[in-house]
Amino acid sequence: MNIHSRIKELSEEYFNEALAIRRHIHQHPELSFQEFETSKYIQSKLEEYGIPFKAGFVKTGILGRIEGKKGPGKTIALRADMDALPIQETNDIPFCSVNNGVMHACGHDIHSAGLLATAKILKTLEDEIEGTILLVFQPAEESHPGGAKLMLEEGLFEDQEPDMMMALHVLPEMPAGTVGFKSGMYMASGDEIHFKIKGQGGHGALPHKVTDTVLATAQVITSLQQVVSRNAPPAIPSVLSFGKVIADGATNIIPNEVTVAGTFRTMNEEWRAKAKKRMETIATSVAEAHDTNCEFKVLHGYPVLYNDEKVTSIARTEASNLLGEDKVVDMDIRMTCEDFAYYSLKYPVTFFRLGVKSPEATKSSALHTPTFMADEQALKTAMQTLSAITLKLLQ
Repeated sequence: MNIHSRIKELSEEYFNEALAIRRHIHQHPELSFQEFETSKYIQSKLEEYGIPFKAGFVKTGILGRIEGKKGPGKTIALRADMDALPIQETNDIPFCSVNNGVMHACGHDIHSAGLLATAKILKTLEDEIEGTILLVFQPAEESHPGGAKLMLEEGLFEDQEPDMMMALHVLPEMPAGTVGFKSGMYMASGDEIHFKIKGQGGHGALPHKVTDTVLATAQVITSLQQVVSRNAPPAIPSVLSFGKVIADGATNIIPNEVTVAGTFRTMNEEWRAKAKKRMETIATSVAEAHDTNCEFKVLHGYPVLYNDEKVTSIARTEASNLLGEDKVVDMDIRMTCEDFAYYSLKYPVTFFRLGVKSPEATKSSALHTPTFMADEQALKTAMQTLSAITLKLLQ
């Protein structure tokens, strides 16, 4: 029996267990930096499988280890995130979230269950493995500054550095049974832009006696769009969006201050740094032209996620050989961001997509919504692809 057939056989054998794990994690979601019970549950499963691990990275993070019995070789790290979102689930299912206002609406339950099941497959195959597999169960992908950054700072790989790293993420628009890959730049950096316009408010009927903070804010927001439309290099995707503007006045009251918050996304670290300096210059200058003052702040977020071309090419080819070419999709860039990018700054990585749309569904609920639900058959695809690609990369 070849290795692909063996992996598929084991994925069928372990599927019901993977399903139970997924449903348990889904039913008991925990927010970023609070994944204590999830971490204990995952640790109990690793103990059950006979996989040694270290726990306590950023309080809840775990690093498991599978040593191949064929001898030393390359080291690959596989990562799954564990945290959930502050969303009230509205799905009518037996394993609906029991934690009020918390839900696995981004598929991290699939990620963790898929990695645990993959770990069991790889542990079963350890006699055929040359090299080391590190299993990273990470907290707080959803919250700044991101669990990836903090785990690395706490010495996640100080005992053994990986030669390469891999992770997957669910994609509700793509059918279950399929996976998607993109070499090179794949996901954007993500910075939070915050500024406050201050002036002397007053009666809206007497604008000549006040400094109009609302008008100044409107001009600043409009002027900042030139950073993307006129300053960004055409070959570098960039997005600047403002989703929060608070001018707490009234129909006839101009407030003393207006607060604004937004996000800046791009695909190039050098341009990213230049753009943020340009934004501050524009915001403060336009505010000053309106006799107001601008307090400008940037919360430096996740970096650009760059998929190593060689690792991704090998992974894509192996997925095609395993699933069939018709089950592998070439992805486009995404302006969303992901803290797995911190690993990509240090190691060759591939971060790929797992389709979770049910064949019966005409339309799937989006990520980060109260009705998001993955087709659980996708767990088999996760187990199979992670296992097969891991073994191929270790060669």
